[in-house]
Amino acid sequence: MPRFFFHLYDDLTVIDEEGTELPDTEAARVYAIASIRELACQEIREGSLNRRHRIQVQDEKGQSVLTVPFGEAFTLED
Repeated sequence: MPRFFFHLYDDLTVIDEEGTELPDTEAARVYAIASIRELACQEIREGSLNRRHRIQVQDEKGQSVLTVPFGEAFTLED
């Protein structure tokens, strides 16, 4: 099973050294969105949320396969 690495770019840069085995890129996207939603909850509890923060997903070869901005992980409604 392929391994994907989820690098976080927000106020700090956090490089994923271990990665996570997932079946494909779509599963990696779902995983990234779930991670963003957890992180967004933490940020909101602290009083702010930057929708431009992002997770960049790389494959085992170090190639970027997708980037998911925080703003794509949820919908804001009035």
